[in-house]
Amino acid sequence: MSPPQDSQRCDWAGTDALNVAYHDTEWGTPLHDDSRLFELLTLEGAQAGLSWLTILRKREGYRKAFAGFDPQRVAGFDHQRIEQLVLNPAIVRHRGKIESTINNARRVVALWESGRTLDETVWSFVDGTPLQNRWKSMSELPAYTPASLAMSKALKKAGFRFVGETTCYAFMQAAGLVNDHLVSCPRHAACRSPSSQKF
Repeated sequence: MSPPQDSQRCDWAGTDALNVAYHDTEWGTPLHDDSRLFELLTLEGAQAGLSWLTILRKREGYRKAFAGFDPQRVAGFDHQRIEQLVLNPAIVRHRGKIESTINNARRVVALWESGRTLDETVWSFVDGTPLQNRWKSMSELPAYTPASLAMSKALKKAGFRFVGETTCYAFMQAAGLVNDHLVSCPRHAACRSPSSQKF
């Protein structure tokens, strides 16, 4: 399918090329790779209080700073590494968010050691199948849902940080656990298709 025309895209995509590309190729596509899921969980947590475009512009900086979002490697970051990251202008220099990323990497590794994956964990809140919404306008989209609230509580219980119900819902939208493209947007049908490409 060709990329959506400007008039058809979800309103939030705007006109910035980076944001448009993200909307057209990633957002809402079902994702089942632990490293990529860890990346999105990190970026959504980092976005709190900031615009998503700000985070997208720092995405490559995050990938370099956090070892390509390899949970095993990030879990080994020590205090000295944290001090270096706090001074890194390529990412959001918020100590709490940086420390939460390292903590969350350790929680992902803990899941692996228990015989589970992050993929299995987060997708269990939608029974392994993307929820298909049919919103007609952006004003209809909720800030969070019972599923994202349940995910937030479970992840917090498992020791994850910066995973409130709103952040979890944004993560669910990004990783394709829910299809929140507007019905007028061609990406809605693309993300609904069983053959949706997995990143």
